[in-house]
Amino acid sequence: MIERITGKLIEKSTNSVCLDVNGICYEIEITSNTINSLPAINEQTTLFTHLLIREDAHILFGFNNPETRNTFRLLIKTAGIGARTALSVLSTLTVDELSNSILMQEPSILTKVPGIGQKTAERLLLELKNKIKSETGLNSLQVPQRQSDIINALVSLGYSYKETIKIINLVPEDLALSESIKYALKLLSSG
Repeated sequence: MIERITGKLIEKSTNSVCLDVNGICYEIEITSNTINSLPAINEQTTLFTHLLIREDAHILFGFNNPETRNTFRLLIKTAGIGARTALSVLSTLTVDELSNSILMQEPSILTKVPGIGQKTAERLLLELKNKIKSETGLNSLQVPQRQSDIINALVSLGYSYKETIKIINLVPEDLALSESIKYALKLLSSG
């Protein structure tokens, strides 16, 4: 397996790059998020890669960090999701956006991706629900500590994570933690 390639960026296109490594030029397919983070032509860069071996081709996919590559690998293990669809997902959504949609069980975010319909989005949510945190290295939604404390308190009281995340930004920041929890409880009980 080729895990990482470092070389001089020779060529960029909308969905691939060519890296020169000691006189050998590797064509690597990439996401639009990755291409936006690359340096100028003739500069050194490193891409974290996944090698896909098919009967008729060996295809390298490159990513700007190991977390994105690991997410790609997780996506292609899902039934009905091939490498091109996984690349499309990671071109449309960041890893954080994808993990947030999975944690919140929101198929509407995934259906924005070309090639992902309602059924595929629901299957992705179901299959990746317990895997996204452990296999990509992500811990949870990216929220401030105070909001995280409120969410944890509400979840321990029996409210779902999805319910709490929807109202958390409605809680005024100038309240003490205990008052914030009471305010959030009022919001949740009012529907």
